Amino acid sequence: MRISEFWRLMDDEFGSGYSRVLASSLALTPVGGRTAAEALAAGVEPRTVWLAVCDLQDVPPERRLGRDRKPPQK
Repeated sequence: MRISEFWRLMDDEFGSGYSRVLASSLALTPVGGRTAAEALAAGVEPRTVWLAVCDLQDVPPERRLGRDRKPPQK
């Protein structure tokens, strides 16, 4: 997973404003007690950070892959 995909999933699940607040304030035990933003900056795999956020925020498994998106029209 790329960092851009991490942010897309965060925005889809929590909204663009709240996702930034959550990423900078929620301490995630699975990534050493760092926030998501700190963990990403330290080089932690974005998927690991995303799953830690999902676990702590009780995101159901069916929403952990994000919203279905239609391919762009040609």
